[in-house]
Amino acid sequence: MLEYIIKGQIMMIPLMVCSVVAIGVVFDRGWAFYKHRSLDNRALRASILDLLEQGEIKAATVLCGSTPGPVSAVLLSGLQSYSKHKPLQKRVESLRAMMKEAMADYSMHAMSAVERRFPVLQTVGNAAPLLGMTGTVVGMITAFAAMRESGVSGSAVAGGISEALITTAAGLIIALLAIVPLNWFVSEADRIELEIEAASAELLEFVATRVEVEHAVS
Repeated sequence: MLEYIIKGQIMMIPLMVCSVVAIGVVFDRGWAFYKHRSLDNRALRASILDLLEQGEIKAATVLCGSTPGPVSAVLLSGLQSYSKHKPLQKRVESLRAMMKEAMADYSMHAMSAVERRFPVLQTVGNAAPLLGMTGTVVGMITAFAAMRESGVSGSAVAGGISEALITTAAGLIIALLAIVPLNWFVSEADRIELEIEAASAELLEFVATRVEVEHAVS
């Protein structure tokens, strides 16, 4: 491996930097999504609704605050909005609009955290092949220049070109190391976004229904 890196010459330096950056981001985001997978958001949503059914808004808020993850964070913003605008219960649609706006605003921040460093992988995936091809072109120019100036044999030129192609191969491999995990991370982020939307809709529907029932009883 070290031999190939040395043969790739100067353009292998930025390629190696790209590979280190990509591997670091992949481990970072992979660990974050692994931790999110271990969360039971269905059970969290059920527990919150049970607490709200009992009128324990503060307990539901504490539960959300003590649970990590973007889903619980968005639900927490909705519950805080519910507590803050509780006097609007007589106007169900106004209360629901306030909660929806609060959760929509916070979901943008939550998804921004989920998708953190995605542009880094995208940049590496786009830049690595270009750096590799640049290294190959520079190597071929050098090889042909040497042939013209000193009259080296075709086999020597072929050897120089084969060494120059190392950077293209390295660039493509590094791009794959970035793009393949990125596509999986994007699908995971989409799944989390759907979870947030489902949890938010469920909370809004529950609150609206509960308020209407309380008004009907009173």
